[in-house]
Amino acid sequence: MTPTMPTPSPWVTRFLSGMRPGATALDVACGTGRHIKVALDRGLRVTAIDRDISKATAFAGQTGVELIEADLETGQAFPVPTASFDCVIVTNYLWRPILPDIIAATKSDGLLIYETFAAGNERFGRPSNPDFLLRPGELIEAVRGHMTPVCYEHLQLSDPGRIVQRICACGPDHEWLSTPPLL
Repeated sequence: MTPTMPTPSPWVTRFLSGMRPGATALDVACGTGRHIKVALDRGLRVTAIDRDISKATAFAGQTGVELIEADLETGQAFPVPTASFDCVIVTNYLWRPILPDIIAATKSDGLLIYETFAAGNERFGRPSNPDFLLRPGELIEAVRGHMTPVCYEHLQLSDPGRIVQRICACGPDHEWLSTPPLL
């Protein structure tokens, strides 16, 4: 029996709908690969990074997928070049020292789709360590001067209960700055 793939984030799915087939996506801290699948279904080529890539082995050797096993929290250089992806996806992951690298990995006409836990989540359980919870407005501050927020939320979600912060931001040359998406 094949294990069921966890449900993709509706936030990611919403904004990936604007990506053209053949575009490149980077999935940071990809886990089981739930967003690899969504990106592939949309015709994207995906590079996925995780410290334990074994959870995403269903995608190993699949056309259009590159898996990189790397611990992003060691202080080593970020494992992908600057300005190399049309879209960068991050969910349920925060390591502040690499936020600039994540933003820099996005092409000037690319998108950043980011969603993770925020301050207040400690009421619901893990994560509860402030090192892994975004401060109010932190994602907006992280992209300031580099990207334009297209959509931003800081809210409480249910099932399961959690506090998240999420942003979709586009690079300075992205077409959405002159023609916003019809979502």
